Amino acid sequence: MAKILLVDDEPRVLSLLNTLLKSDGHESTVVQDGALALPLIQSEKFDLVITDLRLRTINGIELLKSIRTGMPDLPVILLTAFATVETAIDAMKLGAFDYITKPFKVDELLNAVHGALDFGRSLKEGGGNLDLPAVAAANDDDFLAESPSMKNVREMVRRVAPTDATILLTGESGVGKEVVAKAIHRNSRRKDKPFVAVNCAALPENLLESEMFGHAKGSFTGATANKEGLFETASGGTLFLDEMCSMPLVIQGKLLRVLQEKEIRRVGGTASIPVDVRVLVASTRNLEDLVRSGAFRQDLFYRLAVITIDIHPLRERKEDILPLVHYYLRHETPEGRPLPVVSREAGDILMAYHWPGNVRELENAIQHALTFAQDGQITADVLPPKIVRESRDSGHVLPAAGGDGSAYRNLSLKAYLRQKEKEYLAQVLASVKGDKEKAAQAMKISLATLYRKLPDEEKM
Repeated sequence: MAKILLVDDEPRVLSLLNTLLKSDGHESTVVQDGALALPLIQSEKFDLVITDLRLRTINGIELLKSIRTGMPDLPVILLTAFATVETAIDAMKLGAFDYITKPFKVDELLNAVHGALDFGRSLKEGGGNLDLPAVAAANDDDFLAESPSMKNVREMVRRVAPTDATILLTGESGVGKEVVAKAIHRNSRRKDKPFVAVNCAALPENLLESEMFGHAKGSFTGATANKEGLFETASGGTLFLDEMCSMPLVIQGKLLRVLQEKEIRRVGGTASIPVDVRVLVASTRNLEDLVRSGAFRQDLFYRLAVITIDIHPLRERKEDILPLVHYYLRHETPEGRPLPVVSREAGDILMAYHWPGNVRELENAIQHALTFAQDGQITADVLPPKIVRESRDSGHVLPAAGGDGSAYRNLSLKAYLRQKEKEYLAQVLASVKGDKEKAAQAMKISLATLYRKLPDEEKM
């Protein structure tokens, strides 16, 4: 049984909410003023707050701000009879779990309550910071997070994965939205059920509807049998809708109904089929702008933007570039072979490039480099020419050392070779994160030989 605080200045609404929640097995406390709600929240332990937006003295947004400041893990659901895009956006940015328009449907409200309580329960069980081994492991695998922005994304995944909340993933093409969606699924209660992904931009309207909801036999030419849609295929699991910004308006309306009613109707069919699916969506375009232009449904936006995770472009998170390079090298190098070493110049080039294609372009660049690499070296010569040219043109990459001999002029051959050896040792050690045993294996020398060649300060 959960303890829920209800805040609304309409006695009729409070009575209805109180009855609904009691019938669902919860205990409710009711107040009609936001100013009266604050001392209650501070003195008693509630599992959820449901508040109207327009209140006397302190409105719902101000109450939400106060709760987020003092009790950041207490879920809040906002109710309003005066919905606007701007208000919904403000509520979600401030951390509201959901935003429901009056008059609401009973199932809609109860689904939001169940989701909010699950979310709050998960945070309490993890002490407000869920310890999910799979997400932590992913940092060393396909969910690297060295930059502050990606560490924030990883923390968001920790917090939202155990819930059934709808998540909106935003960011440029190629930043890794599907990788994050899979991490959310992998760490959810649905992890043993299907993860199904569909690119909404890749299918025409009639085919997209059939793919998502299925079709009945005879519903159109070629429909020779009943076909199960992706919602049915993903039942019990997660459905990832990529490029949501490209979904036609007519399909948006049908998707909204599915999210509200938890059931689908196949194209050409009459029977309603219940489905239990968590929906994650991604968009490369700003859905708020599309709502304002009329290209995206306002009510659907409210449904999808329960929680938004923004993934920054690679050029804004430089700290992730070299770790990603080593990740791709590690996964592309056959087992038993030493890991290729990235030259300092090649590393500088990769760091200086602006990566319009983001992580996907970086992966392609490393595959290109491995195809042409010789002697276990990733040098500037084996990187894609476009990347080398644009990085050098940017002025952030120094010319290759010794390109005209000036960097080593007046050095003896012995001193020159020692300098190059030191650079090579540093590169290999960096590629194995300082593990001297792995470095010795990669260079096919003994550990004792490696220690003799290291500067004294690096032998510890």
